[in-house]
Amino acid sequence: MPRPPPAHLMSLPAVTLASMAYDIIGDIHGQADKLVSLLRRMGYRHRSGAWRHPDRTAIFVGDFIDRGPRQLDTIRVVREMLDAGTAQAVMGNHEFNAIAWYMPDPECDGQHLRRRVPKNREQHQAFLAETESDSALHTEVVAWFLELPLWLDLPGLRVVHACWHPGFMAQLEPTLRPGRKLDPALIAAASRRGSMEFCAVETLTKGIEVELPSGHEFVDKGGHRRHNVRVRWWDRSADTFRKSALIGSPERADALPDLPIPESARIGYAGDKPVFFGHYWWTGTPAPQADHVACVDYSAGVGGPLVAYRWDGESVLDARNFVSQAGEIVHAEASVQ
Repeated sequence: MPRPPPAHLMSLPAVTLASMAYDIIGDIHGQADKLVSLLRRMGYRHRSGAWRHPDRTAIFVGDFIDRGPRQLDTIRVVREMLDAGTAQAVMGNHEFNAIAWYMPDPECDGQHLRRRVPKNREQHQAFLAETESDSALHTEVVAWFLELPLWLDLPGLRVVHACWHPGFMAQLEPTLRPGRKLDPALIAAASRRGSMEFCAVETLTKGIEVELPSGHEFVDKGGHRRHNVRVRWWDRSADTFRKSALIGSPERADALPDLPIPESARIGYAGDKPVFFGHYWWTGTPAPQADHVACVDYSAGVGGPLVAYRWDGESVLDARNFVSQAGEIVHAEASVQ
């Protein structure tokens, strides 16, 4: 059954309530079964060709593809909802990578914007297995990816795949198509390491990454040695490598130096309205990262639950508003991570 709105919103007009009722859904990565289960749990039903809720709208944070067993089914569910007006969405780094994999490099004959080396093919294989043999289908799906905006700035909330960076957004916006969408020329520019477009799109879709001081490294959960680390961009108080590292394990973070990170990596978040994002493979009990900041990616693509945050207009986010396809969330255990 649909949830009633929080008590502090009960006095608002019904039209205002409807306009503020959003379900922000994390990275799906081809897990269509988890997506359908989550939609059902939240009171959505499939009618007239799309999943619909009587008074709520879904927002997807991107990364629909790669890893999971049902790539095209996931895309179909999301596309039907966007076409019906029952959902909105932003582009994730996996959609960007899929476009760059598909597009020839105009400056290098026989090459593509995303190099077709074994490592990149392995990451993209689940999607390619369902599309590569049908060139018309592959082309059509990639064209749809290009219609996804890089971010949403709605009246009550903001959504981006990995990092809300006002500076890069201001630089990019004059070059984007209406609706904050990339075009092929911008995809090419954003595939050139070192360009403004590369830095901006990389940050918005993958987060802020900083180089560790000389002599320092860590081993990630895949067993790879890393000399760069992604940081808690929203938290200006996380001013050292040890405090700011987003590497999944406290033990790995504790091994990092307690030295200052670059000031440019500490953008913070003003909190004038909540911001939601995915990308970071969080684990544990879902909870906001700060009063106005919430990640909704809880590793659905690699065995974790698909999670959504049910937003009803509140300015301070509440762990009790998270819902998981896997079942009840024990909110008493929630804590800011």
